[in-house]
Amino acid sequence: MLNAVILNSLIVTVVVLIHHEALIRLSSLLAKMRQSHRFRLILAVFGVLIAHTLEVWIFAGAYYFMHHGSGWGELAGNFNGSLLDCAYFSFSTFTTLGYGDIEAFGSLRFLTGIEGLTGLVLITWSASFLFVEMQRYWPTR
Repeated sequence: MLNAVILNSLIVTVVVLIHHEALIRLSSLLAKMRQSHRFRLILAVFGVLIAHTLEVWIFAGAYYFMHHGSGWGELAGNFNGSLLDCAYFSFSTFTTLGYGDIEAFGSLRFLTGIEGLTGLVLITWSASFLFVEMQRYWPTR
């Protein structure tokens, strides 16, 4: 159990730091750009999507490691153990969509809960960032 808490904490720390760095770099890049505000906002959206995708894949790698390791639990259901299935499960968990066709057992369940919470917070952070960028660059009417 302690190993799961440590691993979960490490993964959350890594993805939060990645997200922070991505938003800081995007903000700096957007401020330096001289293109139209539309182009800057589209770039910001794609930048946020890339950051979220990287974060989901980090969780997917953890699921893959934990599923194939002993003592961590397993993923079962419509699941064949591949990294792509782990990524699919991670995307549905990160976005809190949760189709329910794959189920976690054992200590691995705790990672699914923390991924859902982390995804909710990071998606909200991204939405706030994009809102501020829209306010900055969209002309007032």
